[in-house]
Amino acid sequence: MRRISPKKVFSGSLAVIALALLAGCARDGGFQPISMRNESRLRPLAQSPIPGEQSASRQIPVGTIARGQLSPDDPVATGRVGNRLVTSSPVPVTPAVIARGQERFDIYCSPCHGRVGDGNGRITQRGFPHPPDYAIARLRQAPLGHFFDVITNGYGAMYSYAARVPVNDRWAVASYIRVLQASRPVVPEQFQQQRERARQTGIGTLPVRPIQ
Repeated sequence: MRRISPKKVFSGSLAVIALALLAGCARDGGFQPISMRNESRLRPLAQSPIPGEQSASRQIPVGTIARGQLSPDDPVATGRVGNRLVTSSPVPVTPAVIARGQERFDIYCSPCHGRVGDGNGRITQRGFPHPPDYAIARLRQAPLGHFFDVITNGYGAMYSYAARVPVNDRWAVASYIRVLQASRPVVPEQFQQQRERARQTGIGTLPVRPIQ
């Protein structure tokens, strides 16, 4: 086996050390033994070298959407096409979606609306105003986007559930409400005056918006 001479080993070691030292140098040749900062980079809020730009921190282009977020005018996110509420779900409705909607409805909605959507939930038995029965003619005729909009933004005495129920789950709940409506006959509206009194006394803080 051929032996490498000590002189070559020494020369190779010096070369490795020199390369390591050069790796710590800035582009201007200055040596920075501790800081890894490169002085040639642009710092935030520093003057931009690009003509017409005031700062090195470039503005986010108009219309930029964060990864995983929906466009602000996407019907899935708004429940609307233009200014009109959608009449059908923009999310495909499958048995799994309906099952998910029932699960979320039972968790978040049934305490007030009741398990069958009749407005006789456990909360109403403790003095809170009854929400409307989903089986009344007015809500049967409401577009599906109305229920998504109410979950998202609140309505009357009901506050927004947008922070609690994700977008796709809101559509699942809205679709499940249609199942509840189809499972019961039309009933007369009976809690309207009760809700009006509740709003006058401050229980409902959000204005009632007409269904579009």
